[in-house]
Amino acid sequence: MKEQAAGVEVIMVGAGTSGLATAACLSLQSIPYVILERENCYASIWKKYSYDRLRLHLAKQFCQLPHLPFPSSYPMFVSRAQFIEHLDHYVSHFNIGPSIRYQRSVESASYDEATNMWNVKASNLLSPGREIEEYYSGRFLVVASGETTNPFTPDIRGLCSFCSSATGTGEVIHSTQYKNGKPYGGKNVLVVGSGNSGMEIALDLANHAAKTSLVVRSPVHVLSREMVYLGVVLFKYVPFGWVDTLMVMLSRLVYGDLSKYGIPKPREGPFFMKAAYGKYPVIDAGTCEKIKSGQIQVINY
Repeated sequence: MKEQAAGVEVIMVGAGTSGLATAACLSLQSIPYVILERENCYASIWKKYSYDRLRLHLAKQFCQLPHLPFPSSYPMFVSRAQFIEHLDHYVSHFNIGPSIRYQRSVESASYDEATNMWNVKASNLLSPGREIEEYYSGRFLVVASGETTNPFTPDIRGLCSFCSSATGTGEVIHSTQYKNGKPYGGKNVLVVGSGNSGMEIALDLANHAAKTSLVVRSPVHVLSREMVYLGVVLFKYVPFGWVDTLMVMLSRLVYGDLSKYGIPKPREGPFFMKAAYGKYPVIDAGTCEKIKSGQIQVINY
């Protein structure tokens, strides 16, 4: 079944924070747009796929969306609940909601040079078992689908038998399914991955008395929120490489030699690695202290 949607000036793919920010800017210029979002809500990473204790790792002035700053009553590092509250206000303030088409999965996009229009095909997921194709056309196309949109669980050897009811009662979840450590108190839990999500989930598990182990495979930089804030400020005045050098020195001063605990340091600086490879430094929220005290066991392989 096919449906032809009315043409608009701008077609946006994704109703995450980038899509909402773009929508606000368009609304202020009275430019008509439509947002195609495959989930059933906007900002789904924050509303559906993030854990309870999550906070912004950067200070709020570096994370606020355009034309509507965070309330002055919010702390420097905004919590997940506060961020969602602000996004709800943002959508209402700029009247973005009516322009969002939920549960639309974009299948293809092509540019017609004869008409100078973008043509987008999307599947309407609102009617399971009855495929509906929708077509949109607009002068401009904005792709705001994000860099962490598709959860991935690798096919690790032994994973199937670990989960099999015939051999055990093991449970495997992706970090997007994790909310808090309450269900895991007293249980053995292995966290695979030492990025920001893995490190903070391990901390949350340890705080809920889970017997927590953390797999660290690659070298990582560990910084505090305050260090990152200082680094971002210094970028205005100091060369990039000097900031990286300072961050490495501060990390060593605050955390000591973490390689003794199974967390090796990369050769390149933390901000260089973010710019060159898209690899973020770990922002420590208390995990290192738990590792040093033995409450979190580090496993290298």
